[in-house]
Amino acid sequence: MSRAGFRLTDPRHFLALGFGLGLAPVAPGSFGTLAALPLLAVGALLPLAAYAAMAAAAALLGIWLCGRVAAEVGVPDHPAIVWDEVAGMLVAALPWVAGVGRLHPLADLLVLLALFRLFDTLKPWPIRALERRLAGGLGIVADDLAAGAAAAALWGGATLGLGRLAGA
Repeated sequence: MSRAGFRLTDPRHFLALGFGLGLAPVAPGSFGTLAALPLLAVGALLPLAAYAAMAAAAALLGIWLCGRVAAEVGVPDHPAIVWDEVAGMLVAALPWVAGVGRLHPLADLLVLLALFRLFDTLKPWPIRALERRLAGGLGIVADDLAAGAAAAALWGGATLGLGRLAGA
């Protein structure tokens, strides 16, 4: 992945690049999603409301940050800008932080990560519509938040449904 005018010494660029993970030569979005893991580790220790506030703050920061850095490098949604994936993964992990799960906590988190990447990559309707219709930082981040919400809904619904079926 080319650096395309990114400045890793600039804290805004460093964050937008997911601590540099977005510069991975292949699958920058998938590598960038991994930047959410330290935040998830801290967030898992918080009450759910505090975690939700952290996820909301990451999303709001992302709207500003992604839009600003994209404008500075002159590419509307450069693949290396991955803070949107970080914010989306934080949304996807809401049910996990709430304690919804059926497997081992790490396995549950890996399934959520895979679901988030699936929704973010395939962009089924209405996720793709958000990406196409919104501009700037909001357009960069909105589709990832929607992918995170879809992953959370699917995981939470499937997990809770499996629990009811099993009589848990």
